[in-house]
Amino acid sequence: MGVVQALRSLAPSLTIDYLADTALFPYGEQPDDLLRERITELICKASDALKPTLIIIACNTASTLALPILRERLTLPIVGCVPPIRWAGRVSASRTIGLLATSATARRPYLKQLHEDFAADCRLLIHGSRHLANMAERAFRGEQLEPAEVQQELAYLFQQPDGKDIDTVGLGCTHYTFLLPYFQRLGPTGIMWLDPAPAVAQQALRRLGDVAEAPPPSGLTATPDRFFLTAPPQNNQDLANHIAWLGFTNGWEIFS
Repeated sequence: MGVVQALRSLAPSLTIDYLADTALFPYGEQPDDLLRERITELICKASDALKPTLIIIACNTASTLALPILRERLTLPIVGCVPPIRWAGRVSASRTIGLLATSATARRPYLKQLHEDFAADCRLLIHGSRHLANMAERAFRGEQLEPAEVQQELAYLFQQPDGKDIDTVGLGCTHYTFLLPYFQRLGPTGIMWLDPAPAVAQQALRRLGDVAEAPPPSGLTATPDRFFLTAPPQNNQDLANHIAWLGFTNGWEIFS
């Protein structure tokens, strides 16, 4: 939803279909082979059903596992999302960078490769959290988080050896956009927090600009923004209220 928020800010008139795989949330608790098959099947099915011009995979885990396969199978542009290690390596003065990520992202070999390719001269300290994604969901729904629970998660990063030298922290999960105000308020002073959601949105709009304009297929007309889930939410009205301000005013529906 952080990427949707950025897209709404940059291109308010853009039509967006959003698909959340709530049946398998959180991905960090699932094995890679299951996830790879699930993500590939779900996105290919959604592409056939929804006929998008472009697909954004606004999830680090899904991008690192399935993006190469999807780019082989689908012909339309696909924008993925990876932890902002490259960005952090460019801007860090202390050459010690931090990353807040899900436990799934933290254990990916791809993360080590990003570090070696784009920030090899930096120390990279990682906290792979099992709780931050859920906390971000709660924050998105308008719940006020207890400062202590956020501070505990930050302590796992900054209290590591050399943690006091961190001057830049990347958000390794697009959900964490909604925790950014907490991080800025409760984290150490002087930290540069890097949220990749705006950059992903900007890249998507650039790719959309590269797609040649063409008339829609016969019989198809413009549709309103749609919000799809793969399993019903725990609180229907609560979710409907909180997606409406992002333009999904028709509520949600199950994608199957």
